[in-house]
Amino acid sequence: MFLSQFQSVGRDLFNRGLVSSSSGNLSIRMGEHLIITRRGSMLNSLSEHDLIETGVTRNNRATPLASVELPVHRTIYQKTQALAIVHAHPPHAVALSLTEREIVPTNFEGKYYLGRIPVLGFNEEIKAGGLADVIAEALTQRKIVMVYGHGCFAIGQLMEEAYNLTTAFEEACHVLCLLKSMQAAIPVIK
Repeated sequence: MFLSQFQSVGRDLFNRGLVSSSSGNLSIRMGEHLIITRRGSMLNSLSEHDLIETGVTRNNRATPLASVELPVHRTIYQKTQALAIVHAHPPHAVALSLTEREIVPTNFEGKYYLGRIPVLGFNEEIKAGGLADVIAEALTQRKIVMVYGHGCFAIGQLMEEAYNLTTAFEEACHVLCLLKSMQAAIPVIK
């Protein structure tokens, strides 16, 4: 039932270069349970065995197979109204996160659709599953955040909503990187 949704988003993230062969993860919440991609799964070719069902607050026998980012997904579900999470490693966003404490889109869609995106854990060594409380708390105020040198977490009521935020964010970061490479003045959109 959910497999095609995971496959579509996973394949698109890979095809757009927003995840590598086994990076990134996806999840949805169903009451007190969540379905998350398996540890090390390849989002571009997900199958039924790549979807792990576990508790939002409790472990079960399948829990050890879940993505290493499970603690972050659980904390987000516990602290927000999110029903879906997309965690990706968009390259332009990752590059900007290494130099900026906050990513401020300049393109029209990015500015009005995303707003200012905080870079969490700036200049800290981040481990998988780390900063769970900080990420979840930030997502109570916005729908997407960036983790220093790592990737972004986007939330939504549907996986497609979180996916759309992720792609819009990378597009905005790509524009910012192009402007920086041209050494152009960053325009102020009013």
